Amino acid sequence: MTTAIAHCSFCRKPSTEVRKLVAGPGVFICDGCVTLAAEVVTGDPGPDSPVLPWDLDLPLDAVLANLTTVAAAGAQAERNLRLWVGKARALGGTWTQIGEALGMTRQSAWERFSGED
Repeated sequence: MTTAIAHCSFCRKPSTEVRKLVAGPGVFICDGCVTLAAEVVTGDPGPDSPVLPWDLDLPLDAVLANLTTVAAAGAQAERNLRLWVGKARALGGTWTQIGEALGMTRQSAWERFSGED
């Protein structure tokens, strides 16, 4: 059995259940979601103001299911961010440089990513 290396940041399907998974900076998108996104982009633009998912009239069970999905995507993004910070440190990046890149102080970057108590 193949282990999933990541999940699509949109539909949350694991890499083992999709044909291709494209990596971006801290996010992933599967071939199915790429196809859907292309259809949305090339289709009817619709009204000028987009409908945000949390503005939809959804039942509680759908909202709770979305919380799980959003939290899982956020956890994956956090893991990826930690890996990128680790790579920056391995390449000699300072906590000041990392903090500046993330829009936070050196101390905040160190506290969040150093792994030290």
